[in-house]
Amino acid sequence: MQKQCPECGDKIVGRIDKKFCSDACRNSYNNRINTDSKNLIRNTNNRLRKNYRILEELNPEQKTKSSRAKLIEKGFDFNYFTSIYTTKAGTVYYFVYDQGYLPLEGDYYALVKRES
Repeated sequence: MQKQCPECGDKIVGRIDKKFCSDACRNSYNNRINTDSKNLIRNTNNRLRKNYRILEELNPEQKTKSSRAKLIEKGFDFNYFTSIYTTKAGTVYYFVYDQGYLPLEGDYYALVKRES
């Protein structure tokens, strides 16, 4: 019984556990399978990465203050963050990995970096 490549249908020659006839077919198959189902994850990770870079750029000293307008101007998306931290006093920090921000009065934000 000859095994067939799931991508192109050619017969597979070589090891008994080989699934594809070539690296090109393996790559094509996996790219096709993963394209649609992974778009949401890829887009979310791209937004998180962009938010992280913006916070890192505006907060080189580990603690600073920035306006909402400056964050938005750089492309920051307030809908994407990785965690929320609430202090005992009830203050809510939003974090993108270890870079965080705290909404202040007057459309300003305190930018912080969580110590590891």
